[in-house]
Amino acid sequence: MLLSIYGIDLAKHSFSIHGEDANGNTLIHKTISRAKVLTFFANLPPAIVGMEACGCSHYWARELTKLGHTAKIMASKYVAPFRTGAKNDLNDAVAICVAVTRPSTRFVKIKSAEQQSILMLYRARDNWVHERTALLNQIWAVMAEFGIITQKYGCLVYFP
Repeated sequence: MLLSIYGIDLAKHSFSIHGEDANGNTLIHKTISRAKVLTFFANLPPAIVGMEACGCSHYWARELTKLGHTAKIMASKYVAPFRTGAKNDLNDAVAICVAVTRPSTRFVKIKSAEQQSILMLYRARDNWVHERTALLNQIWAVMAEFGIITQKYGCLVYFP
């Protein structure tokens, strides 16, 4: 049995969806609100649903998998070559629908909520360390402007 294929362009409030059956006939080509996405896919037989990797793609992939669909996440670089016409949400959905069927497309493994939580904490900590280092470098540079030279990781202060 050949599955239908859907490409969904994720956004904040409205999602563009393009779907094709096994013969390439268009099943849907429209934009629906965020609140109606799960209801829409719950009423469909199992299908392949492709989406670009973004901040919410893992959540939607988990939800669509619970409904019996095969969710596939791909990097946007695999979608861009299949976009025809202007870059807009519906054209992106069509390109996603095409890209998900190509054998050369590489997919992102869907992360669990626990994996995402750990990654989020790691990124927050990494960002804090980066900001702290930048702030310390800025303070040392300002102090040097006034002739106050300190050791970066020591507590000695030298005055000229």
